[in-house]
Amino acid sequence: MKLKPLSDRVVLKPINVEDTAKYGIVLPETSNKERSEKGEVVALGPGKMMENGQLFPLSVKIGDKVIFKKYSPDEIKIGNEEFLLVSQDDILAILE
Repeated sequence: MKLKPLSDRVVLKPINVEDTAKYGIVLPETSNKERSEKGEVVALGPGKMMENGQLFPLSVKIGDKVIFKKYSPDEIKIGNEEFLLVSQDDILAILE
């Protein structure tokens, strides 16, 4: 099944934090229970329709790694894969 978001929605694949700290300390499984705030763009909607009828294109593209608002995404599970669906307004930055 393929996801095709509508309007200014963006589908993200969560990027999980590492299980090992900077100094080699292995973090317990419970430390990774929080939802990720980073993701990779895997699908895009066509853009946001403005009041004047013009389509405003999205600022991100497929493959971009982004930071988004922690509690804004909707979680979607298709098969064994988990995705996050966010509005472009909830994306804070592109990681370079």
